[in-house]
Amino acid sequence: MSKHEDEVCKKIQARAEVGKAKYGVTMERTDLNIVEWLTHLQEELMDAAVYVERLIQDYKKYANRKEIVDLLRELNE
Repeated sequence: MSKHEDEVCKKIQARAEVGKAKYGVTMERTDLNIVEWLTHLQEELMDAAVYVERLIQDYKKYANRKEIVDLLRELNE
């Protein structure tokens, strides 16, 4: 694997620990049926779409302006 894949794996493991501590369950839980699992997935994907829309709007707002450089610097901190 590449360093990028290794980093994603680390983040997945860290997120699993947070989820277990926060909700008291893991992905091995058996209390949800397939529709409930799909609903959780759909909700996560809708959240992701909102995050992407926010970033698109921010990019359009600052595109070709000095502020985009400042915003990107801030994101990298």
